[in-house]
Amino acid sequence: GEVLATGKDNMDISFLKKLDHARDIAGIPFKINSGFRTPEYNKYLESKGYKVAKNSPHMKGLAADISAKTSKQRYTILNALLKVGFKRIGFGETFIHCNTDETKSQEIVWTYY
Repeated sequence: GEVLATGKDNMDISFLKKLDHARDIAGIPFKINSGFRTPEYNKYLESKGYKVAKNSPHMKGLAADISAKTSKQRYTILNALLKVGFKRIGFGETFIHCNTDETKSQEIVWTYY
């Protein structure tokens, strides 16, 4: 079958180090819902109605969606992401997106609602 997404080998190393540092600060596990995406998988998600960027930083290995289902988890994760210097953060109903794509606007927070 078609490979829709691949593992951490496609992720940017400096992004992973920053994410790992945030996890250490948070002191809780980070369950990653979405990391690297192939262009094909990104198009598939779009076809299913998900809000995805056409030039998503997920396709560059510069983004992750972290599961966050409670207000305490959201606060803990957000606090850690900000402490390590993430400047692009999006909130979904059950996840927090973070990326380090410097080709996009910095110091922004958005929602997927």
